[in-house]
Amino acid sequence: MDERLGIAGSGTIACGLAASAARHGDVLLWARSEDSADRARETVTKLCGRLSGTVNAERVTVSRELEELGGCTFLVEAVSEDAAVKGPLLAELGQHGGPDAIVATTTSSLSVRELAEASGVPRRFCGFHVFNPVTRMKLVELAVPDEARPEVRTRARALCDALGKTAIEVPDIPGFVVNRLLFPYLFSAVRLLEETKLEPAAVDACMTLGAGHPVGPLALLDLVGLDVAVAIGEAIGAEVPERLLALVTEGALGRKSGGGLHAY
Repeated sequence: MDERLGIAGSGTIACGLAASAARHGDVLLWARSEDSADRARETVTKLCGRLSGTVNAERVTVSRELEELGGCTFLVEAVSEDAAVKGPLLAELGQHGGPDAIVATTTSSLSVRELAEASGVPRRFCGFHVFNPVTRMKLVELAVPDEARPEVRTRARALCDALGKTAIEVPDIPGFVVNRLLFPYLFSAVRLLEETKLEPAAVDACMTLGAGHPVGPLALLDLVGLDVAVAIGEAIGAEVPERLLALVTEGALGRKSGGGLHAY
């Protein structure tokens, strides 16, 4: 890996990306609080332990000081899917990074052009949408603003290659390609659940056994996080089922909270 990777965030996507990159080089991960830093260290260690071959979790350094990311050449923001959260953080990354450092966002539904403007460095900015679980999923949806320098595209693709992932350049539209097609289907499964009163496991089994999907739609929503699913649905203009909105209000967010459409 030619790039020195810096990741701003400590959640599922950030830790998954850090573990994936640890096989290929040193990584610096920023966490906002000490508790978040401790959880990130634990998660990265677990993920590295599950990867085939020797992946040393000590190659991932977790820091509470955002300024330390200034020594990285490729900075990836991986925080919650909220422009009000991402924008200010990207602006800080734009200030801390060197003149040739690329700043990227893992957004799955927000406007890359608007986030590029918020960063203050649109000429060295791109959308770098990785998929959960990052250690297993091969796709990266790459969205490059018109203002970006040519080397942004080249270096982003090279990083994907180094990580063993496939970059597909997508248009800067809400949801890009995957979520634009996927979430209306996932939401239809929730509505079917309500209409038929089937058990969630039965709906999922129909799609895994009958359609060959690796995971059922309701389990996938729980994996993504119901709060994230609602945010994506609103961003792409899809009608979000009332049941999802109610579960999010209750704090039932899926796997990360111990329950959602399924119980864990």
